[in-house]
Amino acid sequence: MEQPMDPQTSPRRRLRASTRSLLASAGGLLALAVASPSAAASCEALRDLKLPDTVIRSADTIPAGGFAGMGAVRAPDLPAFCRVVASVRTSPGSDVGLEIWLPLSGWQGVFHGNGNGGFGGVLSAGYGPMTAGLRRGYATAVTDTGTAPATPLDGDALIGQPQKWRDWGRRSTHAMTVAGKAIAQAFYGAPARRAYYTGCSTGGQEGLIEALYYPQDYDGILVGAPVINRTWGHAAVLWNDLAAYSSPGARLSDVKLRLLSDAALARCAAAGSGLGGDPFIGDPKACRFDPGVLTCRDGDRADCLTPAEVATARAFYSGPTDPAGRPLFHGWLPGSEATGFFDWKFLQSRPNGQPPFVSLFKWVLGRDWDWSSFQVERDMAKVDAALGPVVNDATRGSLRAFRARGGKLIIYHGWADSLVPPDQTVAFYERVARDAGGIGQAQTFAQLFMAPGLSHCAGGPGPDVFNSATGAAIPPPSATPQHDLFAALADWVEGAPAPRQVISTRYVDGMPAKGVAMQRPLCAYPAKAWWRGTGDTADASSFVCSISRPSAAH
Repeated sequence: MEQPMDPQTSPRRRLRASTRSLLASAGGLLALAVASPSAAASCEALRDLKLPDTVIRSADTIPAGGFAGMGAVRAPDLPAFCRVVASVRTSPGSDVGLEIWLPLSGWQGVFHGNGNGGFGGVLSAGYGPMTAGLRRGYATAVTDTGTAPATPLDGDALIGQPQKWRDWGRRSTHAMTVAGKAIAQAFYGAPARRAYYTGCSTGGQEGLIEALYYPQDYDGILVGAPVINRTWGHAAVLWNDLAAYSSPGARLSDVKLRLLSDAALARCAAAGSGLGGDPFIGDPKACRFDPGVLTCRDGDRADCLTPAEVATARAFYSGPTDPAGRPLFHGWLPGSEATGFFDWKFLQSRPNGQPPFVSLFKWVLGRDWDWSSFQVERDMAKVDAALGPVVNDATRGSLRAFRARGGKLIIYHGWADSLVPPDQTVAFYERVARDAGGIGQAQTFAQLFMAPGLSHCAGGPGPDVFNSATGAAIPPPSATPQHDLFAALADWVEGAPAPRQVISTRYVDGMPAKGVAMQRPLCAYPAKAWWRGTGDTADASSFVCSISRPSAAH
């Protein structure tokens, strides 16, 4: 006759008992002495897990294939997992949401943190990358950055919420990581042996904050298009909007954006390491392009720009300037005008009836602030004084501790990005190099890959498939270090040499089934991909990574 379960040894009782013996390590991580029942049996028992300043909202076993709330990333091949939703309080008034997916079998001993986007506020923003982690057998997590009920494009809900600003700018990803690792350890009965972080845009900023201020959290960090100077990044977007609406007819229509993009391509495609036949600009820093060459001579037409349109284009390229025209921040580069993904059309779009990301200014200047009255020098002095210490931590700090513990960092950024300035990322990396003792020293723990023709995090006219960790529907041709930056990072963490290049792919019509349209190497900065002078320009083997033009190159 089967004996009834002793209530003292039930999974929930064991978890409750284990949490009484929490041990805080130097990094604030939690060691949990937990018996390890079968994962499927213990998932729901995580509802009773007690962690400091943490509330477990739900813990549910999800069958293979995922759940309805996953939307488009739900897929039949997803393994079964335990889905835990929790919240962490970093300070009074704080509420950092997190979600972690724990594979029911085949856990590889890896914790995988993921970034959010924009103002955050929604956990589902991380579901795509989390599916990539889940397929690898990782315990994979995301945070809402502590900003709910904000949404990625609207932060008005954060007016008067300074603790949420600080969570968004600094604390939320660390809170997710500490709690997420503790939940995973409780579930599996063992700590993670490795930890990786991946994210882009705001998620890129989150990753840099981790490396700069919480170096013990992750062994490897892969970030794209990181927001570094948050306040001025938002100022640049507002600057663009006000230029486009400064006078009747100043806004650039789709037809005029295509005209401008085609002219920039014709002028710049062959500059530097670029190739004249490419549909993207390979080396935009090697080219100067003035939209004034398109000025209409006899009235507005589809094949020219009016003086007002020229002024708008120049404002986009220059970025914010003072009244004398001296630059105050970065602008966008030739080739970013009409990429089809967060391009200049988006910058002029006014979602929710206001310029994109304008909410940040209301946190300082008030809910009723008239954004059309923005004066960059006057208003940015106030905004920086109030928010600079809160959300701009990526503009300072050092990677020395991250380097000392053996951490590895890879950054990528598209030259055709028009939402986060590529030049800002280059400046960040050069600051890292100076602090490390030169580029050569920096490359032992941090690598930068600039991607020609890549828009904001994804898309654009160039080869844009090189990172399996995004969870995108279009994967690299292989999950090897040769084609996949995430695989290259993991390989590097495990002792392989630092990656010097990775092959980026563009498929025919964006469909792998139709074959490869083009492949190019992305080179570790400051090297660029140069055509050897012979060979198919659609074949990556026809290119060599070099800082300057090789003697045999075109």
